[in-house]
Amino acid sequence: MSFSDNASLHVPVEQGVPHTRVFDSTLKLLSEGCPFFQRRCAELDTDAFATRLMGRRAICVSGHEAARMFWQPGRFTRRGAIPPTTLMLLQDAGSAETLDGEDHRHRKAMMMSLQTPGDRARMLTIAQKEWRARVGGWPARRRVRLFDETESVLCAAACRWAGIPGSHVDHARLTREFSATIDGAGTVFRRTVQGLLLRNRTEHWAKGLVGAVRAGQLAPEPGSPLAVIARHRDRDEQALPVDVAANELINVLRPVVAVARYIVFGALALHDYPEWRARVATGDDATLTAFAQEVRRFYPFFPAVGGRVLDPFDWRGLHFAEGTWVLFDMHGTNHDPRLWPEPERFKPERFMGWQGDGFDLVAQGGGDYLTGHRCPGEAMTVDLVKAALHLLASEVVYTVPRQDLSISLSRMPTMPASGLQIEVAAPVR
Repeated sequence: MSFSDNASLHVPVEQGVPHTRVFDSTLKLLSEGCPFFQRRCAELDTDAFATRLMGRRAICVSGHEAARMFWQPGRFTRRGAIPPTTLMLLQDAGSAETLDGEDHRHRKAMMMSLQTPGDRARMLTIAQKEWRARVGGWPARRRVRLFDETESVLCAAACRWAGIPGSHVDHARLTREFSATIDGAGTVFRRTVQGLLLRNRTEHWAKGLVGAVRAGQLAPEPGSPLAVIARHRDRDEQALPVDVAANELINVLRPVVAVARYIVFGALALHDYPEWRARVATGDDATLTAFAQEVRRFYPFFPAVGGRVLDPFDWRGLHFAEGTWVLFDMHGTNHDPRLWPEPERFKPERFMGWQGDGFDLVAQGGGDYLTGHRCPGEAMTVDLVKAALHLLASEVVYTVPRQDLSISLSRMPTMPASGLQIEVAAPVR
């Protein structure tokens, strides 16, 4: 079924759900970007509204209670809920994100086995070494584009952490490929085409790695992502098809590179809110955690995530029929004043001593890591953001020259327009 093919579902728009004033909201979504869902909820005074996107009927939901509903295990499937180009760029067929029930839990357990405290500590050590090697060359270059530098550092760190020998990867090329697939996932234009072309090249490379491990030509460190994924067996005790294993390998590497946007947004926050720079530089873990979490809450990434109803259910007096396409508003929930007082203010102190329930801060999904579709690498994301911002605040003396630091909310995913260029004023401490 294609993304826009609704004929086979025969799902009526649910009674009692307010409808947008326009028949199809595709152009509104593309022009407004991340705030689209929250604005419609405000206009209609609701947490759920109906519309059409690319001709397809959808129910859009927002807020804490909607998050509880949406991330109820077993309630939704991602199959047929994500635009095919986005799916091919970010997950692809057969990945854990596209599975349901016991198949999903079995595969997700494998993915979560790569995110133990030991795995995270190893990644952090590798990333810090890569950062120091990179920033050591900055004074000679004077001006660098932080977004490019961060993607390069994270790609190199991800490959080393995954057990991929340096002789088997062109880091510069792979960084460009991952960058293009992330950048193209939120649009239907030229960036998507470029991302898809480069994704094919990445998959060919990843298949070669999996095949080499299975043929005994490559022996990655036991327990490393490459070793675990190449030898993983699904519930039927069969090895993953090579293309699926390759996709899952990509699915542990690419998200690490995607963390570059959070790090650059964090560096922008250090610039825009300089009173926090000295506090971040101390290395106090509670302060670093609070700052990183507020970066993830405050700055935009992707606006929403989709699901299709597996079994009919009722919520707040509304009936959701089997097959209904539901979109959950991630950005709007992270800016919901019922959850976050003064949501448009950058206030890391709101996370000092914070205890979330899994349905409030939804930058990378909600609910349970093992049983649901929440991003398995969320804790590692926070680790990487904290480490990078601490290094920038405490070890690198730099200034931010005049440039375009605007953030387009209609660009999905977005970042500062200039990529945040910095001028390194002195040797790195």
